[in-house]
Amino acid sequence: MRIFKNLMFVAGMTLLLSSCAVSKSPLTGFLYMDVKAPLTATGNSGSSKVGTASAKSILGIVATGDASIDAAAKSAGITKIHHVDEQSTSILGIIATYKVYVYGE
Repeated sequence: MRIFKNLMFVAGMTLLLSSCAVSKSPLTGFLYMDVKAPLTATGNSGSSKVGTASAKSILGIVATGDASIDAAAKSAGITKIHHVDEQSTSILGIIATYKVYVYGE
């Protein structure tokens, strides 16, 4: 019975500690990923300014940041959004970043 409890403890700890950092992306790469893709576009014309916002994840356990379109637009003082792109990066599932690029005036 004691061996069973120890095995259950080890299995439970393995599940809890085996996280991976994952980032939204149209493609995934197990060892390394760095993908930039379009997110959205509007009918507004011109894009003289570029704003960025990002979020980071470590081992899929801790995630911080504000990668919203609003935060990216405010960082460059954009009031009329032309289009939005996103970029995802992941290294061995340890560190992942997600970045939003907002273009507009």
